[in-house]
Amino acid sequence: MKVIVIGAGVLGVSVARHLALAGEEVLLLDQGDAGTGTTATTFAWVNSYRRLAPDYHRLGLAGMEEHARVAEQLRGVPSYFPSGALQWADSSSEQWLASNVERLQSVGYAARWVTSEEATRIAGDVRIPATITSIAHFPHEGYVLPDLFVSNLWADAEQHGAKSAIDKVVAIDDRPGGVSVTLAGGEVCTGDRVVLAAGRWTERLAAQVGIDVPMVTDFGRGSQTVGLLGYAKSPELDLHCVIHSPGLNLRPAAGGHTVLQALDLNAEVDPVDPPSADGDIAKTITQRFTALLADPSRAPEIDLRIGFRSLPVDGHTVAGYASPRSRVYCLVSHSGVTLAPILGRLVAAEIATDQEQDLLRAFRPTRFIGVRRSDIEAPQRATALGEQ
Repeated sequence: MKVIVIGAGVLGVSVARHLALAGEEVLLLDQGDAGTGTTATTFAWVNSYRRLAPDYHRLGLAGMEEHARVAEQLRGVPSYFPSGALQWADSSSEQWLASNVERLQSVGYAARWVTSEEATRIAGDVRIPATITSIAHFPHEGYVLPDLFVSNLWADAEQHGAKSAIDKVVAIDDRPGGVSVTLAGGEVCTGDRVVLAAGRWTERLAAQVGIDVPMVTDFGRGSQTVGLLGYAKSPELDLHCVIHSPGLNLRPAAGGHTVLQALDLNAEVDPVDPPSADGDIAKTITQRFTALLADPSRAPEIDLRIGFRSLPVDGHTVAGYASPRSRVYCLVSHSGVTLAPILGRLVAAEIATDQEQDLLRAFRPTRFIGVRRSDIEAPQRATALGEQ
C-alpha cells in the first residue's frame, strides 16, 4: 500500500514512521522541512493534566507511556525527558491548583504536594518567590525538544524506506481507484491512502474531498490560536523540569537555554505586528523571568517567537476516516507533542490493518456530521495555571 502523508509536523512524521515500520510505501509532503511549522513553536510539555473528558484523558496517559517506549527505539541525541513538572501557586491561584490536584489524584494521576525546599531541589537553578503558597509535583510528566524529536522520528522513518518531498499541496482527489495529491509545482502524486495531518490547514484541505473538520481559523490579534514563546539564551540555567508559575511557565531547552511562556500576554499578541525586542511584552516577560532567577543581576537575553495552535473547534483530537468509503484519514490535535507517539502507532495500525483501535473511537471526524458549529465550539483560550 502506498500512503501519502500531508504535513511534516510531529503528528505526520510519527504516522509516517510507523507506516514505514509496518512495511508500507510512504511519501511525506510538506511545504517546508519537517518540524518547522506549528511543531517548531510549541511549549512541548508532555502531560494529561487538563484532559477533562475520560476518553481524552486515557489517550493522554497512553501518549505519556508511549513516549518512553519510543525513546528507547530512536537513535540520535535524546529528545524526550521524563523530568516531572512543578506547579507553583500564589494566593490567587492556590484554590485552582488544589482542585486540579484533587481531581487528578481521584483518577490515579500522579500528583503530590511538596515543600518549597523539596521543590527547589526538583526544579534546579531557579528561585521560588516568597509569594508562592503551595506547590504540586507531577512526577510522570515531562517534555521533549521538538526539533530533535521530529528529526529522530524522521531519521528512523527514512531508515525504513519513507520518502519526502517539499512542495505545497493545492488539491486532493479521492476516487474509487485511489487518491491523488496535486502539488503547486504541477506534480500529481498518486496512492492508496492519504493521511491529512496538516495542522491548522486541515479544514481547508479536508473540504476539497467533502470532509468537514471544523477548526478555529482566526489567526488575528489575540486569537486563541496565537501563542507567544520566549527563548532565553542567557543566562544559561541548570533547569531540571517543566515549571508552571503564576505569570510564567518554563521548560528546559538544549544548551542551558530556557523556553518561556506567559499565557496571559497572548491576548496582546498580533502576528501582523509581532512584539519587538524592546517593547512592553518583551519587558514584562524579562521582568517575570528575572524574578525567578537565583541571581537576578544577570540580564536575560530573550528571543520572542509567535506560534499558531491547531485547534479543532470542540477542543478534541480528530482521528479517522469521514466515511467507510473514504481513503483520506484525517488527523489533527492541539496536543500533538504529547500524543504523537501513540497516535502514530494507532493511526498506522488502522490504515495498515483496517482494524479499529479502541482508544481512537471517540475521536472520529464523523462526530461533526449534521452538527452545527455553534453547538460544539469550546472555549480554548489558555490563561490559568497549568492550562496550555
